[in-house]
Amino acid sequence: MNATASQEITGLLKAWEEGHPTALNRLIPQIYRELKRLARRHRRSGDCGTLQTTALVHEAYIKLAEMSAVRWQDRAHFYAVSARIMRGILVDAARARRSQKRGGLLRRAGTSSDIDLDQIPDLGSGRAEEILAIHEALEHLAKMDARQAQVVEMRFFAGLSVDETAEALKISPQSVMRDWKLAKAWLRREVRRGADGLRR
Repeated sequence: MNATASQEITGLLKAWEEGHPTALNRLIPQIYRELKRLARRHRRSGDCGTLQTTALVHEAYIKLAEMSAVRWQDRAHFYAVSARIMRGILVDAARARRSQKRGGLLRRAGTSSDIDLDQIPDLGSGRAEEILAIHEALEHLAKMDARQAQVVEMRFFAGLSVDETAEALKISPQSVMRDWKLAKAWLRREVRRGADGLRR
């Protein structure tokens, strides 16, 4: 997205917050387009993947539209909120998928210790256990290093680029890459430890 479009979204978010009647009508297509762009890495080939991406975008949009109490700051703030919403949607979908399977709770022991944090999950990926294991490990990481946890949330769950994550967190791309590398190593160890513990 170019700087002009970014400034337009920031302006419309603030106008919406201030109650300008026409702001929301102008903002809806911009938000929807931006959410589709953020969800692009969730897309898979074929109609199923496209439908899953559309479902993610629709649900994220509805949740954003209901957040009337949010004091929007700028497009970076929009990124951060969208990342949190997409994480919640994916985790809820993973929990639902696990509960539908007989013995789903026992399958947790089969979670791969070789998790792929560079491949963003989609709603139909069959990676429910991996998504939940990462989510739970991320909760622990957030208590030790909140910024590293935010980087993972934005990169893994929302599909933000390094530059977009840097913009949202107001840090340098180099800092994002450093946090991303450290967080991935920590999360892999944590998930492996959890999987090993459940196998005993």
